[in-house]
Amino acid sequence: MQHPHPHAYPHARPPRRRRAALSALTAATALVAAGLTALGTGTAEAATARQVEALDRGVVSVHTDSGNLISWRWLGTDPDAVSFNVYRAGTKVNATPITGSTNYFHSGAPNSADYTVRAVVGGVEQGDSVHAIQFRTGYKDVPISPPAGGTTPDGVAYTYEANDASVGDLDGDGQLEFVLKWQPTNAKDNSQSGYTGNTVVDGVKLDGTRLWRIDLGRNIRSGAHYTQFQVYDYDGDGKAEVAMKTADASVDGTGAVIGNASADYRNSSGYVLSGPEYLTMFNGQTGKAMGTVDYVPARGTVSSWGDSYGNRVDRFLAGTAYLDGARPSLVMARGYYTRTVIAAWDWRGGAFTRRWTFDTNSSTNTGKGYDGQGNHQLAVADVDADGKDEIVYGAMAVDDNGNALWTTKNGHGDAMHVGDLDPARAGLEVFKVDEDSSKPASYLADARTGAVVWSTPANGDNGRGVAGDIWAGSAGAESWSSADSGVRNPKGTVVASRKPSSTNFLSWWDGDTVRELLDATHIDKYGTSADTRLLTGSGVHSNNGTKATPSLSGDILGDWREEVVWPTTDNTALRIYSTPYETGTRITTLLHDTTYRTALAWQNTAYNQPPHPSFFIGDGMATAPRPTVYTP
Repeated sequence: MQHPHPHAYPHARPPRRRRAALSALTAATALVAAGLTALGTGTAEAATARQVEALDRGVVSVHTDSGNLISWRWLGTDPDAVSFNVYRAGTKVNATPITGSTNYFHSGAPNSADYTVRAVVGGVEQGDSVHAIQFRTGYKDVPISPPAGGTTPDGVAYTYEANDASVGDLDGDGQLEFVLKWQPTNAKDNSQSGYTGNTVVDGVKLDGTRLWRIDLGRNIRSGAHYTQFQVYDYDGDGKAEVAMKTADASVDGTGAVIGNASADYRNSSGYVLSGPEYLTMFNGQTGKAMGTVDYVPARGTVSSWGDSYGNRVDRFLAGTAYLDGARPSLVMARGYYTRTVIAAWDWRGGAFTRRWTFDTNSSTNTGKGYDGQGNHQLAVADVDADGKDEIVYGAMAVDDNGNALWTTKNGHGDAMHVGDLDPARAGLEVFKVDEDSSKPASYLADARTGAVVWSTPANGDNGRGVAGDIWAGSAGAESWSSADSGVRNPKGTVVASRKPSSTNFLSWWDGDTVRELLDATHIDKYGTSADTRLLTGSGVHSNNGTKATPSLSGDILGDWREEVVWPTTDNTALRIYSTPYETGTRITTLLHDTTYRTALAWQNTAYNQPPHPSFFIGDGMATAPRPTVYTP
């Protein structure tokens, strides 16, 4: 394929306004890293340092027709004033230390050139980084191997396709690994009857080494709503765990069976509406089941969730949240059309402890009356600026302590975005589309209170909606949706009549801070006349039917721009694309912004959505803040 010249999009325009960057390594937060909370000069407390991954430099070399773009991570634990030198086979290639970005274009170099990066701290050059991962043809393939297919009890044959993926440092070496869900070709939506094959999950290193394979077994039905897997270092040992709902006959990565190996609870319609349900924490390095508890909530009476045949009872969501402000907790949920139950779990010392349970059926829980407000996904963010994360569950939010925070009462929807969508107003915002034809087709709400800032008139089932700064011609994030006309600014005013060609995913891909459109197997730049194609994936497929989502998209390697990961057409590799465009903007790796990092963790949940950080990235942005973080 022809690769764009790295200078086709020049350095990002300098910000129009700047705020002072927040330091990650102040004297106040030195206490915090030890688990203390430092008091500020006002009534608010200083930010508590949050546990993040101890990542390596994440160096990549992306080859183009003109040379190689080398990019790397500015870690949250690096000093504010760190600079960098780039070495090829031990010889420095940049004339002066690089201070304004974390990338360097090496003109004329071959695709096999070997690079390392050295940080310069206080004028002293540090040691070599890991060697760059080479994207020799514009992409990097991670070999994967499909499970063997099979035949359902009613005689239907199926094979396997690579589906959603997540990332985490499974073995503690500073490099992220993939956790990949394999879905059978007969996977079903909950509304569809029929048997499915088993759901299979692999742990895979970037060189293709498979660390383990987990088979969830016949008693976990396959489809977008059944298996939400979370990958995160919950106990702070420096290695990520993997959490999933399991059942009798699930088999862990060591071959050990969970529960009764011979149990088969499938009914003649292929649904699993009886038998025990479990929550299991797996060791990320070995796939071993380390702890299993009953899933909360139990299904109870199937019809109490909204129907009797098994659709609404098995709508599951999952996420990861810093509910105490410092360490991550696991969030597992059931239901959103009627009853909703959310359970928060800590994994410490090799055991589960339930932190709280939010239940819209409970007479004592403040969630009473919040029925039917859930989406096909959730988001996690500190919406009330108290240093602890909340769960935004569609048209409602749950506080860090498990109490109801707010609801718009606008009901269920298919898409939602939470972030600093309007940098001109304080705090974060929620953009959401609605399925209820009597409710606003879309709206923007204050994420702290749920107060609706603006809305559009009811217009049927509005199935898709996106919010992000995709156009420099209007300040802040733009939003658009399937049922609404035009592109709107953060005040709800239509600022462009032409909607983008995609109402799907987003990606920071080129050299400026305006975000691009990611849809199916391509990336486009929005224009008011037409979109410009920047990337077409070669020999890859998208996932999840008409949702046309990648296996994963986010800042997983290199600088703050986002990689996109698609399976190859034959499902024998995960093909990673990383940007070939140079940038003059320097932002700390988004993996160390915990709003963004937890969004990567929940991205695989039900109807996948793109991640947003805790701060605004876009045209005219302020200087990006530094995170207050520590590593195990």
